[in-house]
Amino acid sequence: MCVGPLANNKTMNRILLLAFSFLVFNGCQSNAQREPIASVAHVDLQRFMGDWYVLASIPTFIEKEAFNAIESYRLAPDGTIETTFTFNKGAMDGPAKKYTPKGFVRDTSSNAIWGMQFVWPVKAEYLIAYLNGDYTQTIIARNKRDYVWILTRTPSVPKSEYDALVERTRQMGYDVTLLRRVPQKTQ
Repeated sequence: MCVGPLANNKTMNRILLLAFSFLVFNGCQSNAQREPIASVAHVDLQRFMGDWYVLASIPTFIEKEAFNAIESYRLAPDGTIETTFTFNKGAMDGPAKKYTPKGFVRDTSSNAIWGMQFVWPVKAEYLIAYLNGDYTQTIIARNKRDYVWILTRTPSVPKSEYDALVERTRQMGYDVTLLRRVPQKTQ
């Protein structure tokens, strides 16, 4: 058994991650009376893979101070989605943070409903609720309407496109006043 500061840090990190998972993924269901959010009819997983910039979100507690947030997906040989979520904490040049959850396609007829696993055995709901035809804009939602992510292939989009994505999010039943615009470096 490991002892000392390193063991305490690892243990504390595990406890915090487990607590985070419980709070985020097993919270009270306050939207039980709402209609479920529809996922898109079909996602071509190969086209969906790659980097997505997080333009806005109703953030989890780890994302509240995220800058330059990027969600990257890679289709693994076993059919799971290897995910890397990176961002700078607190500022454009803040400390780099990296999380590597694993995605599991739950509905293989559409490929639009996933489980996202940060900690075993919990798989959080991950609905691809909107995806434009050229795979450059998407909205990832949850039926609880507690978290949402507006993702694009570029670090910025014209205001009219951003506003349209926010409006789509509102139409899904989200309180868009809770959206946080994620600052992104634009070259």
